[in-house]
Amino acid sequence: MDKLTAQQRHKCMAAIRSKDTKPEIIVRRGLWSMGFRYRLNHKRLPGHPDLVLRKYRTCIFVNGCFWHGHLVDMSTLENSECCKIPSTNREFWVAKIRRNKERDREEKRKLAEMGWHCITVWECELTPKRRKETLESIAFTLNHIWLQDHSIPIKQTTKEKEQPILIAAEDEAQ
Repeated sequence: MDKLTAQQRHKCMAAIRSKDTKPEIIVRRGLWSMGFRYRLNHKRLPGHPDLVLRKYRTCIFVNGCFWHGHLVDMSTLENSECCKIPSTNREFWVAKIRRNKERDREEKRKLAEMGWHCITVWECELTPKRRKETLESIAFTLNHIWLQDHSIPIKQTTKEKEQPILIAAEDEAQ
């Protein structure tokens, strides 16, 4: 049984934001300080990604562990270390989290078909102990995506394959 009245519960639930959440702001500030530029909540893309980096053709979703069922096994409906399903009105919450997970999967599929890369950052990955590691991981992934998308394939003939490739600081005489 819920301890709050219907009006109190409505007021609490209405106060939950979908934009400008603390985890999202942490990611935004971290990426901005590393020199990455982005757009917020792009309306034309499926799922309205939290951050859109057009240069990298990448969308970043910053998900709350509870709302998106992080590490929850939906077949057994067991809690995870960062997502506890409420015991009151459990059927409602299980259905809601299941719908959210399915919608997230569908949106990422649509973005991939459009040629976009997707990165999901979980709220539990942004704790003070893990924050720096997570932001560095995002930066590494973005740089890797950019290099992969902008690499130029080099075709070598059989004659070139036999000769060793010189490094910039080497002499031919060695």
